[in-house]
Amino acid sequence: MSLTLENITRVVDGVPFISDANISFEPGSFNVLLGHTLAGKTSLMRLMAGLDKPTQGRVLMDGADVTGMPVQQRNVSMVYQQFINYPNLTVRENIASPLRLSKMPESQIKKRVDETAAMLRIDPFMDRLPLELSGGQQQRTAMARALVKDASLILFDEPLVNLDYKLREELRMELRELFKERRSIAIYATTEPNEALALGGTTTLLHEGRIIQSGPVNAVYRQPVNVTSAALFSEPPINLLGGRVSETEVTFDEYAHFPLNQDLRDLTPGDYSFGVRPSHIGLVPRNDDDLELAMQVELAEISGSETFMHVKNRHFSLVLQLSGVHEYRTDAPIKVYLPTHKLFVFDKSGAMLQAPTRLVQGAANHV
Repeated sequence: MSLTLENITRVVDGVPFISDANISFEPGSFNVLLGHTLAGKTSLMRLMAGLDKPTQGRVLMDGADVTGMPVQQRNVSMVYQQFINYPNLTVRENIASPLRLSKMPESQIKKRVDETAAMLRIDPFMDRLPLELSGGQQQRTAMARALVKDASLILFDEPLVNLDYKLREELRMELRELFKERRSIAIYATTEPNEALALGGTTTLLHEGRIIQSGPVNAVYRQPVNVTSAALFSEPPINLLGGRVSETEVTFDEYAHFPLNQDLRDLTPGDYSFGVRPSHIGLVPRNDDDLELAMQVELAEISGSETFMHVKNRHFSLVLQLSGVHEYRTDAPIKVYLPTHKLFVFDKSGAMLQAPTRLVQGAANHV
């Protein structure tokens, strides 16, 4: 089954939740909706499921208009970020519940439930109630209930956000594997760029209720259409520097400058915005074209095995994403190294003009 949204808009009490969304999903595809909180991801999924009706536009399944069809008549499953299970039913009965509603024979129900529970590794807990399970086991149960009826469309609304990091990693890998052999359309909503990259498939970026870009995940990551797209697909957000291009060099905020390299020589002299991902800036030179910048430490945030370092000078601020633990005192002087071949170039309106395309000797991070 294919799914198509045509010119979908949803307005509630005069507030637009979704604006003119046009997108299609193919059978057997795995898709990610990436956007900040309140970007419209849940609103869009509710429209796909038939839980809400659009103010205008059409929802098509296999070319048939199902815009007014209630969710009960659609072959759709949904998994939420909360661990939603029936508290008074065992794991087995929770998983079986959608099959019982469809009046499936008991022998088939048992076979489907056992297979799905084994696939999600919750078969040892079949006689337990949800509150007797860990958070990860509760979410596996909710996922099993969504998967067991073999729906044509399965929607995951940030299903792993309430789990710890290790469990998220584990379930994310399992989820992607589960859909390799299915013909269902899977759509997964997240606020985390790294999760979108890990899941793969097709990524659609949402911002303020609008679809701003959609395509294979690596293409969207490497070729953002504008500043907003680049910022959404970078955590921490991409660093932006104002710059001027002359016939011979680039100058950042009348402070730092470097010769025009082969990537930037086609730019017309004038003012631009330049973007560089936090993970590409380092504390030691690694590339032949690194630009050394004298900065001061504002803050060093240690997050697991990474450090997010915020640095500044009189002209601009930067954020670095560093592997390992790095402790620096506030206001300590520091030199950072920005690889000029890693720069994204945006025009005054924010549209992307150029993305990094080449590697240089010593380059350690690839776009």
